[in-house]
Amino acid sequence: MSELAVRTLTGLILIVAALLVAFQGGYLLAVVVAGIATLMFYEWTRLTRGWGAAWYVGGFVYALLPALALLWIRERSGIELLLWAFIVTWSTDIGAYFAGRRFGRRKLAPSISPGKTVEGLYGGIAAATLLGGAWAYATHLGVALFALAPILAIAAQAGDLFESAIKRRAGVKDSGAWLPGHGGVLDRLDGLVPVAVLTAAAQLLGLT
Repeated sequence: MSELAVRTLTGLILIVAALLVAFQGGYLLAVVVAGIATLMFYEWTRLTRGWGAAWYVGGFVYALLPALALLWIRERSGIELLLWAFIVTWSTDIGAYFAGRRFGRRKLAPSISPGKTVEGLYGGIAAATLLGGAWAYATHLGVALFALAPILAIAAQAGDLFESAIKRRAGVKDSGAWLPGHGGVLDRLDGLVPVAVLTAAAQLLGLT
């Protein structure tokens, strides 16, 4: 099976699992989110071992904040806003991947992640804006999300680059080997971290 096929199959399984847990909500969502946050923190401590206490504390916050944000969004705003955050994150990742493969010419951040391109960034922003906007319109989430979708797409890409910079410093390709075609949990969720936190912040500010 090709790398793209493995990546696609794993991604589809993860999306289906995330949707099932999100729709169930409640105790199941809390347990799953807590488990994932624990894995994120475990991978972070492996990557940053020996870097000092500040990195250890930073990793705890990095894993905890998005976990709390996702639970807050589901509890306070319901499934629609949570799915919007997922859609923006996933469409950014998928749009950037395929746009980069098809049109990528200019390197986005060659010293951090040589595979990422400016064209991929644009593709991710376009996909998130279209799909996130369509979902916001269909579920009446509010016009503010039409403007927030491209901003959060950029945040998702920044989260990806941040994690790539940490891996480069640690001298590893992936944060783990749990997910075939994707690497570790941090590799899969680096974009969701800022999107979840910023979506919860928008909800607190009354923008959703």
